[in-house]
Amino acid sequence: MKPCISQATTLSTSFVDDLKAYGRSGWTAVELWLTKLENYLLTHSVAEARALLDQEKLEPVAAASQGGLLLARGPEREVHWDHFRRRLAILQELRVPVLIVVPDFVREMAAEDYGRAIESLIEANELARGFGVRLALEFQKGASFCASLDTTLALVAQCGSEGLGVCLDLFHYYTGPSKFEDLAYLTSENLGWVQVSDLSGTPRELASDSDRILPGEGDFQIGPILEHLGRIGYTGHVSLEVLNPQLWQIPADRVADAGYQALTRVLGSWGQEDSSRGGS
Repeated sequence: MKPCISQATTLSTSFVDDLKAYGRSGWTAVELWLTKLENYLLTHSVAEARALLDQEKLEPVAAASQGGLLLARGPEREVHWDHFRRRLAILQELRVPVLIVVPDFVREMAAEDYGRAIESLIEANELARGFGVRLALEFQKGASFCASLDTTLALVAQCGSEGLGVCLDLFHYYTGPSKFEDLAYLTSENLGWVQVSDLSGTPRELASDSDRILPGEGDFQIGPILEHLGRIGYTGHVSLEVLNPQLWQIPADRVADAGYQALTRVLGSWGQEDSSRGGS
């Protein structure tokens, strides 16, 4: 498994400053934050973004995140899907292989919504495959739909769509309704992306994204999960995603360096990168 950093971890920093900090700290892979990328592209070209990534020796291995695809209707659906198509074209040009999709937030699910979500996900995956992009559906603990790993895996399985996978975010896994036995249904084929963080001193029921901390500094049992992922043959990236406003106030260089050290320690023998490359 290979270390990666999400731009959400340094959300207050510019796209350019992010990449420079990551390169100096030893990272070789980045999970792009699409809103930050799109802000950069208001005044720069996609080719310039790719050149900057190459300059810092960073590979954009995923992008987050796309919503509004599963249950939106009418004009709202058209807006989300037009945005989705534009993003896919950008990701294709940047050679980004994975796009994380998040569930629609709705107050109540209607009986027909599950079937519509399957149809929409199949359509979205086929469109993405045409751009060379794999979709990874992320479950989120606060969603009324796809709040658990079990439900999300079942949805992906019922789609029967080639390449479609799930995004395993350990924060949502530990603080939501997912169960340990759900991990048994993960395979190297249906696991599309992995995100890690940690939590300490906050009841899981009350935890929000802003309570995330660096992995290995809290209560999550990350080691056994990584061991399980290793046993099923997952050799992809593990992305550091810590959406903590306190971290956003710290210079990106320091966050990137501390994050690299934390993640490579957690990955341990499962890591395929040399942790000695980190540090500044």
